[in-house]
Amino acid sequence: MSRNGRRRSRSRSPRGRGGMVGSRYEIGKLQTLRPVQWSQLKLESIVREPYRSKASYRRSEREVSEWRRSKEITTKGHDIPDPIFSFEESGFPAEIIDELRYAGFTAPTPIQAQGWPIALSGRDMVGIAKTGSGKTLSYLIPALIHIDQQPRLRRGDGPIALILAPTRELAQQIKQVADDFGRALKYKNTCLFGGGKKRKQQDDLEYGVEIVIATPGRLIDFLSSNQTNLRRCSYLVLDEADRMLDMGFEPQIRTIIEQIRPDRQTLMWSATWPDLVARLVKDYLKDYAQINVGSLKLAANHNILQIIDVCQEYEKESKLSILLREIMAEKECKTIIFIETKKRVDDITRKVKRDGWPARCIHGDKSQNERDSTLNCTLRPFRSGRTPILIATDVAARGL
Repeated sequence: MSRNGRRRSRSRSPRGRGGMVGSRYEIGKLQTLRPVQWSQLKLESIVREPYRSKASYRRSEREVSEWRRSKEITTKGHDIPDPIFSFEESGFPAEIIDELRYAGFTAPTPIQAQGWPIALSGRDMVGIAKTGSGKTLSYLIPALIHIDQQPRLRRGDGPIALILAPTRELAQQIKQVADDFGRALKYKNTCLFGGGKKRKQQDDLEYGVEIVIATPGRLIDFLSSNQTNLRRCSYLVLDEADRMLDMGFEPQIRTIIEQIRPDRQTLMWSATWPDLVARLVKDYLKDYAQINVGSLKLAANHNILQIIDVCQEYEKESKLSILLREIMAEKECKTIIFIETKKRVDDITRKVKRDGWPARCIHGDKSQNERDSTLNCTLRPFRSGRTPILIATDVAARGL
């Protein structure tokens, strides 16, 4: 039984066929989907319970303004809710707060403190914050609260919450967080991405899941083959929106959004604010609130020493060898080496290993098993320092 007394779905949706296995980015895949005649459909009503902060007192406008200024937060829109300063003020279920404590969090990050009240109020919103600011939980926990308020899934229903991500790596990371926190309220999710086991993804959809985390191309595969639908989707998240648009996903995103009921809540998250993102916001978000943490443009982190060495192409390998000897002599020696091409990544990885340094690489031409092995068996040791060198293309540029 759910928290609101409704039994959770164990139903199966109709089985379908079709779909293609996509590339890492799945660009250019845009099967024709029939326009949905929303006026002719009887849709499940969306339940939106009013959000009320559990703060012990109402903070003054001056106190809120000073807090936002100290956190470099700016807002746009009317009636922006006050931020919350602790998990207890959020009104989250005890299971969620326990999970936050278990994960080692002591207080909301700035984007969470201001983003949670907006998302929980049911409004469309735009959040602009750098990678690593805690935005995954900023949209995921409100998604779980929203799902908990809705009628249970029935046979043939698609997900209630949809999270779109640009790459399979980011989608898989979001799924890990969704597994941890969804378990607290016993809600299920699946991750749809090209190169993964399509039958497993199909079985998840058939069984019924409240949350779908997907890359655009693979989701369109399942929509085109009628293996799922988005008529129950009332909570839509576009994560790394600027990167998805940079990668050419705008047609796919627009196609997917047209398949989602028009009275949905839409949350768009981005690290920057280019014109393409602004245009998408204007077309699909209604009466939205916008929060920005820091600059609207990517900028160098002033807490990091940056050394630029301009050299000729033939000098790079010898300079890298010298640099690695210096780095590996230090106590903290974790190193990521970004390289433009996939072939060059493999070449440099072999050279680094020949020099005696432990290294692994990741790029788009690797098989899914190899990529999963790198994600599961290398990134964790990389974070802990046991495998200190990671060589990658831009697949690892954000989110890892």
